Amino acid sequence: MTVPGGRWIQHWDPEDETFWKETGERVARRNLFFSVLSEHIGFSVWTMWSVLVLFMGPEYGLTPADKFLLTSVVTLVGAVVRVPYTFAVAIFGGRNWTIVSAGLLLVPSVAAFVVMEPGTSFSTFLLVGLLAGIGGGNFASSMTNINAFFPLRKKGWALGLNAGGGNIGVPVIQLAALAIIGASGGPRVLLGIYIPLILVAAVLAARFMDNLASVKNDTGAAKDAARDAHTWIMSLLYIGTFGSFIGYSFAFGQVLQTQFGRTPLQAAYVTFIGPLLGSLIRPLGGRLADRYGGARITLWNFVAMAAATAVLVAASMAKSLALFVAVFVVLFVLSGLGNGSTFKMIPGIFQNKAFAQGLTGEDAVAYGRRLSGASMGLIGAVGALGGVAINLAFRQSFLSVGSGTGAFVAFLAFYAVCFAVTWAVYLRRPAAPASRAQTDTENKPEPSYAEV
Repeated sequence: MTVPGGRWIQHWDPEDETFWKETGERVARRNLFFSVLSEHIGFSVWTMWSVLVLFMGPEYGLTPADKFLLTSVVTLVGAVVRVPYTFAVAIFGGRNWTIVSAGLLLVPSVAAFVVMEPGTSFSTFLLVGLLAGIGGGNFASSMTNINAFFPLRKKGWALGLNAGGGNIGVPVIQLAALAIIGASGGPRVLLGIYIPLILVAAVLAARFMDNLASVKNDTGAAKDAARDAHTWIMSLLYIGTFGSFIGYSFAFGQVLQTQFGRTPLQAAYVTFIGPLLGSLIRPLGGRLADRYGGARITLWNFVAMAAATAVLVAASMAKSLALFVAVFVVLFVLSGLGNGSTFKMIPGIFQNKAFAQGLTGEDAVAYGRRLSGASMGLIGAVGALGGVAINLAFRQSFLSVGSGTGAFVAFLAFYAVCFAVTWAVYLRRPAAPASRAQTDTENKPEPSYAEV
């Protein structure tokens, strides 16, 4: 199955149950484990500025608006690089690109280690923050790679576990920062911990991961995915789920400091809880979607997110710290659940489109895998832009009214839009054709997506 020395698997058919039971599952799980490790550290590096800003007291000369702008820039780069990272898997191979992308994390980590001291200019911090954004790209390449290893019936669980394990990189670096702040350590101690971990992840990927020869570079898949309206509809929904998760992860500690006057240590005591629970529950979101349908889980998840946000508005206006923190943590949990259910929808949507075109068997599987893999990078990139919007919304809200209340009202309205789109496109029957290109060439009706 594997070419000696190069770790290239020439034949891979996870939909064949005999193949899956005899060899496929074992290999897929091994690649999943080490993919999670690398992606986990990538998330930590991407979000390290969410905790580094907690170390940056008055002696650094940065205003709250400066810090929100800094984290917005980091989030933006992490979103943009997800597109090329997605297609790097097909060009270099999943194992090979995991090695490279893990090694690249040394650049922002070492750069931050060098400049992290009072007296450094804000423009320098912005530049180094741009470098940290590459950690966000690891998610896209990891998800594209793992999507190819698992059969459709297992994708919700596998993608949820892969993404959830990566997402845990956010609370882990926040917990590490809490320990260091509590011990009166500086930010360079935190960075010094992660630099050797990056090297370990790269070495383990080289030793234990595989490339799939069947995952070929296909620019046509990227073009087809970009032309399909479902890619952009799912991008909108992913803004609501993952955009919320990553945006709140960057902003939570700053909101507690700016609006409620918490010290860095007091903020660090609670900021990790939400991202941790949101990460842990993501696989459950995928599992529920496998069982009940991703569209149904996503729909009601947006209802719950809107309700939680309404309570946050009330807590913000009442200046109730306890209620604010409790409901913010609930919102993190819901965003993680929605992350799992929305990503499960993607392969199911394109598989259904294959059936609608009259494809069956391996042809339908190949079509679904081809477009879902290509679309994941675009959806992941656009979804991460939601994190940019959240940080910019908080920045403007604090500049305008001195609190985050205005931003929460905007988020509430957006969740209502996501609910309406999910119902109209994926649960209302009959569903209208979503791709103009297909409408021009096919007269077959679009399938129901209630079970995706």
